Amino acid sequence: MPTTTFDPRFSDPAAGPLPWEETLALLREAELYWLSTVRPDGRPHVTPLIGVWHDGGLCIVTGTGEQKAHNLDHNPAVAVTTGQNAWAHGTDVVLEGRAERATAGLTAVADAFVAKYGEAWRFEVHGDGFGSQEGGEAWVFRVLPERVLAFAKDPHGQTTYRFPAA
Repeated sequence: MPTTTFDPRFSDPAAGPLPWEETLALLREAELYWLSTVRPDGRPHVTPLIGVWHDGGLCIVTGTGEQKAHNLDHNPAVAVTTGQNAWAHGTDVVLEGRAERATAGLTAVADAFVAKYGEAWRFEVHGDGFGSQEGGEAWVFRVLPERVLAFAKDPHGQTTYRFPAA
């Protein structure tokens, strides 16, 4: 369980900290995430993608030749965001952590994608990643949280969750 801190500087007096279970549910149920990585020259790269919460972290998939795969090979530090594109309702969540290649338990991860998104996102396990008979190869990364921020909007409140080092 993370250590939870509520920041009154950025919160309405009527707001209070969100329980971790509520924020975790938002991370699990989100349909779309925005992954922020850093190129080797320091420039940012942001891309929308799908993901599933599995084994304590957010699992994402990237083709081995994609920009995010190159970036993660150079620097595993990432930020992942999800939430509502609105000012007065919903909750935005920012997950900060390190993306690590997941090479074990990939069948369960592939099954989690199908359970969440349906047959359109059925991945085949090939060796230590996902692939297809046509030769498309993809890696699975698990982002383990180091810090998560939840920005509630009705009323506005900022909660921070810090996780012990693995």
